[in-house]
Amino acid sequence: MPQKTRILLVEDDAALGFVIKDSLEDLGYEVVHATDGNQGWLYFSKSFFDLCLLDVMMPQKDGFTLATQIRRKNTHIPILFITAKNMQEDRILGFKAGGDDYITKPFSMEELILRIEVFIKRTKGPDIGELIFNIGSSVFDFPNLTINSNGNELRLTQKEADLLRFFCLNANKVVKRDEILTKVWGKDDYFLGRSMDVFITKIRKYLKDEKEIEIQTIHGVGFRFINPSVNQDEEE
Repeated sequence: MPQKTRILLVEDDAALGFVIKDSLEDLGYEVVHATDGNQGWLYFSKSFFDLCLLDVMMPQKDGFTLATQIRRKNTHIPILFITAKNMQEDRILGFKAGGDDYITKPFSMEELILRIEVFIKRTKGPDIGELIFNIGSSVFDFPNLTINSNGNELRLTQKEADLLRFFCLNANKVVKRDEILTKVWGKDDYFLGRSMDVFITKIRKYLKDEKEIEIQTIHGVGFRFINPSVNQDEEE
């Protein structure tokens, strides 16, 4: 019998926590519920989880701080924030802390479940298509979420890997912002667009030593991922 997908839910609102836990368990997920950031870290550090669902505003330790701790221990586990805040700066801060997505209160359980399922499918099941890419002198291993360069291994988050794979599959072409958001994040949204910019900045930093590799910003349109390793004839 296949092992259940395990979700760490860190939510200090007892009623909301119960509803989320009960709904996810009805779908076959195993959910461990912590009521504050310190308890959430304790559970995470002592067990294995497939996904973290973190409230932002919590006693003891807020969700951003907890996400930063989790990222130091595990670079690839998907992290989704639950937030009552609607401020752009808070969302950007969440992505900088290592979050992959967010959902704003109030939300429907259907929306939350769909967000979770997107990440679980990507982490549990392999994508069809090309999975290993040459980027200059580096090798990007999408299934293992790594970039290997001269014997050094860099770990990526799932969302960073999803975005970099999209660029690799569309190398040397102009891709529109809304296309990236739809294919990688699942929808075209202003705040997700700002988070995409954060992720692109991270990827540029990861590839900064690859002198022939560049993510060009095409103002008002989107981006072009320059990778001379890709055969130009293969793009047509």
